[in-house]
Amino acid sequence: MEAAQEYLKEQDEFNDSNNPSSPPYNSPFRSTRLHIQRSNVCSRAYFVVVMVFFHVYILNVIALLLYVHYNNGPGDLVSGEGGSSAADTDNGNSLPHPAPSSREIHVGHVQRVSLVPDKTHEMKTLSLKPLLFEIPGFLSEEECRVVVQLAQLKGLMDSQATASSQGQEESNQPLLSLSTEEVFSLLDLNQDGLLQKHEIVSHSHSQDGTWLSPDNLRQILTGLESCPTGMLTLGDFRHVYDVSQHPGQEKDGKLHSRFRQRSKHTWLYQGPGSHHVLRMLRNRVTSLTRLPSALVELSEPLQVIRYEHGDFTNAHYDSSTSHSETTCAHTQLAGNTSALTEVPCRYLTILFYLSSVEEGGEATFPVADNRTYEEQVIDLTDTQETCSRGNLRIKSTAGTALLWYNHLSDGRGWMGELDEYSLHGDCPVRRGVKWVANSWVNVDPDYQQQARYQRLVAQRHQAKSSMDYQSLSHSDLHQDL
Repeated sequence: MEAAQEYLKEQDEFNDSNNPSSPPYNSPFRSTRLHIQRSNVCSRAYFVVVMVFFHVYILNVIALLLYVHYNNGPGDLVSGEGGSSAADTDNGNSLPHPAPSSREIHVGHVQRVSLVPDKTHEMKTLSLKPLLFEIPGFLSEEECRVVVQLAQLKGLMDSQATASSQGQEESNQPLLSLSTEEVFSLLDLNQDGLLQKHEIVSHSHSQDGTWLSPDNLRQILTGLESCPTGMLTLGDFRHVYDVSQHPGQEKDGKLHSRFRQRSKHTWLYQGPGSHHVLRMLRNRVTSLTRLPSALVELSEPLQVIRYEHGDFTNAHYDSSTSHSETTCAHTQLAGNTSALTEVPCRYLTILFYLSSVEEGGEATFPVADNRTYEEQVIDLTDTQETCSRGNLRIKSTAGTALLWYNHLSDGRGWMGELDEYSLHGDCPVRRGVKWVANSWVNVDPDYQQQARYQRLVAQRHQAKSSMDYQSLSHSDLHQDL
């Protein structure tokens, strides 16, 4: 039995040795070594692929951060209505200011802008210094009529200007005689009974259209500087201003006592509860300027002006240069209380023509696109005499809007220095009546100041809303409904 088993074992070994398909005997150590080598090759390729994707991802993140940093400006602004709207957040807080050096922006260039649904407007570049655009058809004929009617319904006030230093008479224009007390009150901006230097300077470009001629300004300043206290009381002012002189005549050390009516104006509120055309107009301004809605909503109301035959506006600046002793009028609540002088800070101006003028009444930019700005151009401020000599004149056409920037960009996405080439005025109306509206966007050159002001307005709005809600009783609510 054992011999038979031994024989079978020998036969099996013989068959295995003669079978060519039988795999040779492999050492377990060799198989393991080959497996390890194959695994190392796969791991190295996988590691390279992962590292490439990782570096690409890091580079994309860095590029995105740099893009956000250089396109967002100095930080988020606070909505003026107590909350941030979509228009505020998606625009960032830099101030869009088309670069004049861009190849696409040159005088005569026309670009298309979308301001209302299902319609595009053409925006034509008229000047690079200042950056000035014309948008025909910005308002429809019906919208122009509504704005004029709203201004007439509210009532227009007289805008007055001093008579010319030569005492010349203007035909067909009534002259108004003002007493010494009235002139003093007109100059005393803070109504403290004391006339200070900053009030006289501010009055030379006041918002209500009242202007001092250079001669009158120098005479008042001379009298003020001779006063030991640096301020003029009403009694001191009487020594400088003589109302007993004959109208239109000048004496040594005296001022003209007659002011010429040149236009009438009023202000129209554009916030919640106002006429839908006025709100639409403000929304259209926001779309055109691409500014955060908070900046537009917290700016000045719409000013509507009526020019009759012979009325004009001397060349001037809508905004002012910033100094350490001045503060913007619109941010004074959150400003430096030690700064005595309040000045208008208007980043840009949008002028709407509400009527066409048969003859005269052009908007003039005396030094537009001059190669250099010279102080001698100040002689061009008298639009009565020098309107035809201005570099650029734009005819009044109903529905057309003009957009220009009063300030340069500071290169960091915020408002910079005053653009001296933005000097502008209105030529005398020769035939017809001229209706225009001014929309200004107020911006403080100090970004932190502007942000504090908007936060303050937002906090007051929230507090007022809370108080109104708490004080509203059930009967009041029922009555309102």
